Amino acid sequence: MSLTRLKWTALGGLFLFVVLLDVVRYRLLPDQNDTDARLLLNALVVLGAIFLVGILFHFIERLHLRLEARNAELLALHRAALDIAGELDLETVLQKVVDGARQLLDARFGALAVYDSAGRIESFVTSGISEEQRRRIGAPPEGRGLLAVPLREGESLRLRDLSGHPRSAGFPAHHPPMSSLLAVPILCTAPFRGNLYLTEKEGEPEFSAEDEQTLSRFATQAALAVDGAYLHVSQRSLAVAEERLRIAHEMHDGLAQVLASVNATAQAVREFLRAGRIDEATAQLDRLAGAAREVLTEVREGILALRAAGRTDRGMAEILRDFVQQWQDQTGIEAKIEVADGFLMPADAELQVVRIAQEALANVRKHARAKSVSVGLAGSDGELRLEVRDDGRGFEPAAVGSSIPPRFGLATMRERAQAIGGRLAIESSPGGGTRVSLRVPLRRTEPTN
Repeated sequence: MSLTRLKWTALGGLFLFVVLLDVVRYRLLPDQNDTDARLLLNALVVLGAIFLVGILFHFIERLHLRLEARNAELLALHRAALDIAGELDLETVLQKVVDGARQLLDARFGALAVYDSAGRIESFVTSGISEEQRRRIGAPPEGRGLLAVPLREGESLRLRDLSGHPRSAGFPAHHPPMSSLLAVPILCTAPFRGNLYLTEKEGEPEFSAEDEQTLSRFATQAALAVDGAYLHVSQRSLAVAEERLRIAHEMHDGLAQVLASVNATAQAVREFLRAGRIDEATAQLDRLAGAAREVLTEVREGILALRAAGRTDRGMAEILRDFVQQWQDQTGIEAKIEVADGFLMPADAELQVVRIAQEALANVRKHARAKSVSVGLAGSDGELRLEVRDDGRGFEPAAVGSSIPPRFGLATMRERAQAIGGRLAIESSPGGGTRVSLRVPLRRTEPTN
């Protein structure tokens, strides 16, 4: 029932109550038949009751409107927080923060200034200003004027006319006019210091105290998202460094074995030449040439893996696409790839998935004698699925563990899968090709509009 309907129901009930009271009084006191006095008394009772009920419902309506506004604010705040919470790229988080704040409070312009330890602006993200306007304005601000005012915990800056502030230094040429200002700090636990600015509230001459509280609450949510993104970047950098070291060790160990074989083969060639056994020396030289080609391929493959593991600004799907394309160019084996984006995984887990795919492809090159290979990356039912399939000669999986030394590096791939809570499966048969599949638990981002 609406408040208006409730109000008129209460007034109608009060009127019926007064009529009933008058009937009861007439029945009990029939001698008091002064109609004018009775009507006057009833009118006074009704007017008094209407006045009191009107005051009561006035306060109820105000409270209801305030609650509706607060609910709308909390809903908008919740939606804005959800929009930034699932993002892990720091630059994207900062852009979504300033965009979300501007939309939340109906501001025409927004900006987020990131400061270094010396208080200088090292990054300045804007919203509501086109790229063309930014180019016309010129270089980003350096942290002078109002942007140099430090905002600490519990502090904010709310101005009806920012030009009247003593620290105001004006705007550069081609800068859009701005008057009202609202600014709050973004307080993070990570080594991140930033201020969030909004200007020109739509339809209002200035921002209200309620706007200030709303933006402060939003800045708290934004700080959590920034902390999460910064932690993700730090973890990815650490995982990249560890993985590059591991790849370097693997390259060193593999090359050491090949070079040892090259050394032994070279000595054998020398002895065969001394003995005049030209055919045997020629055969050893052919082996030596094959080993050299293998070394060259291993080095190229290792360099490609190091490059892929060395990028922290790209997602797992993009890294796989680039690697498979370059692998195809180097090996001449036709490669098809179908990968999906948007998976949320720890940085070290992403690198392990990429490395398992790389090692599976390395096995195809070394052993499969395949004409084509396909790589798939998809997700459903709460898990990520990686699949590498080739049309090569295949092998008998049960016999792999008994080979000396172990073939295909399957033990290494299984160790990588177990390290991230995944399951690795190998399906192969002689002449039937090979399929390497990986399953890893994950959660996937929701698309944002």
